Amino acid sequence: MDAEMEDAETQAGIEWDGGGGGADAVLGLATGGASVSLCYHQAFGPHDDLVFLEAADDLLPDLLQGRVTVRGRPDEEAVLCTPSATYSMKFVGTSNSVFLIPPGEPSAPCLRPDNTNGDASAADAVAAAIKLAPGNIELVRTAPRLDKLRSLLRERPYILDEDLGDGFQHKKGLYTWQDLCKLIQASDGELLDGLNTLSAVEIDGFWRTVDANSVNTILDMILHNSVLHDWPLNAVPENDVLSVMESDGFTHKIVTHCLNRFGTKVEQEARSFWSLDEKRVCLQFARRVLGAGKMKLANFMDKWERSVPSGMCVDLQMLEGEVLCDKLGAETWVRAFSVADLPLTPADRFAALFSERLKWEWKDLQPYIRDLRVPGVSSEGLLIKYTRRTQPSSEAEPIFTAR
Repeated sequence: MDAEMEDAETQAGIEWDGGGGGADAVLGLATGGASVSLCYHQAFGPHDDLVFLEAADDLLPDLLQGRVTVRGRPDEEAVLCTPSATYSMKFVGTSNSVFLIPPGEPSAPCLRPDNTNGDASAADAVAAAIKLAPGNIELVRTAPRLDKLRSLLRERPYILDEDLGDGFQHKKGLYTWQDLCKLIQASDGELLDGLNTLSAVEIDGFWRTVDANSVNTILDMILHNSVLHDWPLNAVPENDVLSVMESDGFTHKIVTHCLNRFGTKVEQEARSFWSLDEKRVCLQFARRVLGAGKMKLANFMDKWERSVPSGMCVDLQMLEGEVLCDKLGAETWVRAFSVADLPLTPADRFAALFSERLKWEWKDLQPYIRDLRVPGVSSEGLLIKYTRRTQPSSEAEPIFTAR
């Protein structure tokens, strides 16, 4: 057989027109022992540009309509992306003989299995193989790889009154949508979700996060103008606030972005209003208060309550996934520890958490892992894989340590 294969591969130099294989005869085989004879196509060879891809039925529409892309840098494992999902690509070898048979009627002449040339129209030459495949690429649904997105956007956050200037050097660290599609291993839908999660905004064609001090300045001005113009915080008129903020030197784009970040747009009587969200606004003020470092809980709550806009009420539960409380003697201290700064992959996330604390109670741990999404794996599955659970008694809170 090896000799036959070597002789057949000498035909690889013959140009292949994409057909001449008789695949229809193979596809038309009935079950129950039906068979066809096989010969080597006159252009049989390695054809390294052809690779078998195993895909589930629900992927076929995207594949056949050309709605898939392969993404990854040379030093990364490639992934296949549909418009809404990401799949890892793994080559799986096979010990069976898997032949690629092109469509159309078998070409003549072809090479029979007995290593003799013959007419493809003969009864024993129904199908002609163009390639013997050593295996196929297997697709497995995977989570988008968005850690790099966060690091890229942090290179050049948007700052109020910045001047980008002209030339390549002034654009360094800035990324367009096309740039991100080339650099980030995620589908378009997942990439857009990632940008929204990071509160990114497209400014002059580049996707940017907004500098924290700039966000604080814009939010302060919106709140200041709400008091000045007697706008209720649950019904800030869009046209009015944009006009006033523009007169103060703020662009519509960045003001609208901040309104969307801290509120929800509401349409009433053919007019647009913004309802500022109490939790999101209070959280932003809590971050400011903790910017100087950890504080005693009582002092923090006092400063936080006095800093928020009139009419808004603070609650420590608003800060789940944003702060940690540590008991030191008789005092409780609070410090910033945001889930937004933690890795997105489960292994790295749990490693970072157990580096911060050796033991976690469930009420503290849950806010830091509830955003993890791994296709085919539940939250319970992640806990089993990465943690050990202990519970001294049925009434006691479970404790989680690293596995």
